[in-house]
Amino acid sequence: MPTPFAAFADLCAVLEATAKRNEKKHHIAVYLKRLDAEEIQAAVCYLIGKPFPEPDDRVLDIGGRTIWKLQTQDTTQSTLIANSLTVQDVARAFDTIARTKGPGSRSKKQAMLETLFQRATSNERKTLTRILAREMRIGAVEGVVMEAIAEVADTPLPVIQRENMLLGNLGEVAKIAITQGEDFLSKTQLRLFTPMKPMLAEMSYSLVQVMKEHGGRTAFEYKFDGARIQAHKKGDKIRIYSRRLSDVTDSIPDIVAQARQGIKADEAVVEGEAIALGANGRPLPFQDLMRRFTRVHDVEDKTRQIPFRLYLFDIMYIDGEVLIDKPYEKRWEILQQTVDPTLLAPRTVTESVGEAHKLLDAAIRAGHEGLMAKALDSEYAPGVRGKKWYKIKPYATLDLVIIAAEWGYGRREGWLSNYHLGAFDEDTGEYLSLGKTFKGLTDQEFQKITERLQALKTRETEYTVYVRPSIVVEVAYNEIQRSPHYKSGFALRFARILHIRDDKGPSEADTLERVKRLYRMQFEAKAQLPNVSST
Repeated sequence: MPTPFAAFADLCAVLEATAKRNEKKHHIAVYLKRLDAEEIQAAVCYLIGKPFPEPDDRVLDIGGRTIWKLQTQDTTQSTLIANSLTVQDVARAFDTIARTKGPGSRSKKQAMLETLFQRATSNERKTLTRILAREMRIGAVEGVVMEAIAEVADTPLPVIQRENMLLGNLGEVAKIAITQGEDFLSKTQLRLFTPMKPMLAEMSYSLVQVMKEHGGRTAFEYKFDGARIQAHKKGDKIRIYSRRLSDVTDSIPDIVAQARQGIKADEAVVEGEAIALGANGRPLPFQDLMRRFTRVHDVEDKTRQIPFRLYLFDIMYIDGEVLIDKPYEKRWEILQQTVDPTLLAPRTVTESVGEAHKLLDAAIRAGHEGLMAKALDSEYAPGVRGKKWYKIKPYATLDLVIIAAEWGYGRREGWLSNYHLGAFDEDTGEYLSLGKTFKGLTDQEFQKITERLQALKTRETEYTVYVRPSIVVEVAYNEIQRSPHYKSGFALRFARILHIRDDKGPSEADTLERVKRLYRMQFEAKAQLPNVSST
């Protein structure tokens, strides 16, 4: 029997009022047990604030103003047919909206959404709004949902975590685990042309600390100022995926050509970085790169204007063999044997901090961000951030979400140009402010981001526009300080925006827990920052 969407809305209300992680897990598990098989995937996606699974290329393309207007529309009609909406009704409506294209599609999409909202009760409407805005505020982070799935499926949590990493689709993992069990789930493997989540790295301020953590010997690679990509190859077929698991193949034909020519295996999944090159062969700024990275029009012209260069640094699959459990040192050997040497990222394996400093200096002089340090024995752990991989830059950075912006004055008058920077609090499901900055962007970027933020507006005061958390920015800072002025308890000193990270979604931004951890460690490590040249 179809499950009423009202039951999902009730669950969200309970989760919002529940502080303890184990209680949240229990409520989610009880709900999942009630669902029909065909409802599980959609319900799990909605819990973590996604209308569609992460690798799915469907988008609703609904503006923030439309969403919030629908939430407050007249409820007279909906009360006459209350509780008639089901989880599958919502899934079908989202699918139809996403597939609506062409002239007049925007008004058609809005009409379909209005019909959906008219069928919803007030509580359901609130929940729909949060799904559409990708801001659930119920504390059902991916980790809690995975724990609930493991409980319902009577499956060890590491099995759920691993399959989620490989498939990149927690809803599908839940459906397989709950309906078919651990034995079937454990048989699923990395799938060609299904992108998997990238392995993540911790930030370090110290080459000495990294060398110690990695046992005195480690591999250092250039940390490119580019866009991370994952390339899947089978015969002549090549597909390229972004770090957000989006298919960007058609936007970057030069990267496709380099991968097709340089990867020698018949079947392979490799990982690397696409950088944009200027006339002098040096990397262009990240924002120039992103103008091309997801382009769908005038691709050939832009390819000539902003050529891309591919560097590869890992291999996860080759000719039927999954490699993620092999140590990094072995994966690199296989990568060397599999791809043209010109595609390999510059790399040094060393026991010498001095040699690592020289490579860091060379990376900065070449126009890149710094270094990656990778433990030689590290397996590839998709979606996991840990001490096996470190990123080392000559300044500290965080990926934060713009949660509000203030109207500027003087030269910045007419632009939203003082940005409130938020980190995700996993306990409350909120983005909490770490302070504000107007530094780092060009006039052109001020203008464009003002337009984007206005489309994301949720409410407004005389000076401040509050927005749906959507835009991720990479923020450089001098120090994390305690602050009684912000609910987060912290503020960034001398914050400035380095990049607008359109390759990242808000779920990939840094958490408040990570901010706390960096706060604790910064004083013991900051004095060891390498003195590198910036030319």
